Amino acid sequence: MPASATPRPAPGRPRDPLVDDRILTATEELLVTEGYQATTIAAVARRAGIVATSIYRRWPGKRELVEDTVFGLDTGAHPVPTGDLHADLRAWTELFLATAAHPAARAAIPGLLADYHGDQALYHRLLDRGERPTIDALRELLAAAAARGTAAPDCDVEAIFEILRGATLLRALTHGLEHHAEFCERITRALVTVARASTAANDG
Repeated sequence: MPASATPRPAPGRPRDPLVDDRILTATEELLVTEGYQATTIAAVARRAGIVATSIYRRWPGKRELVEDTVFGLDTGAHPVPTGDLHADLRAWTELFLATAAHPAARAAIPGLLADYHGDQALYHRLLDRGERPTIDALRELLAAAAARGTAAPDCDVEAIFEILRGATLLRALTHGLEHHAEFCERITRALVTVARASTAANDG
């Protein structure tokens, strides 16, 4: 579920990046120690030692702040392709699992999902910011694999992404990183199978 998140720019004076870091760090700490519901703007301001208006100048509200905190745990850097489809998909699986299993992410994601359920526009904004760039990167990886003959040219890239995201998210929320190596290998084998399957054959 990796998604690159960058705090939103604001008009006026340039922002102090040190204040940004204090806010994000305070939010992460509160998520881990107090949970999503207790991570309010006021609580973050107290922990960061700033006034709440400093947060509102940077983020419209709690949900956006939590998104940038949690999804910013991922650097936005995708695994570097090696030319080995199994190794590459294993690296993606490990990245997704590690990001979702971070304590702050495990604390925040259930609350965020509940918020998205009530407002689809917010979820589609998240898709634009994070998921679609990730799908595009997977598409490039699989196109290169297809050129080498190790993946089907018409494999279902979005299905691969959905399996990758759904399996790692559920695993992270329920088991964290327990037995992660065995889990990542099972999911990788499944992804390779899907990558090698032609959607044309399935349609027939």
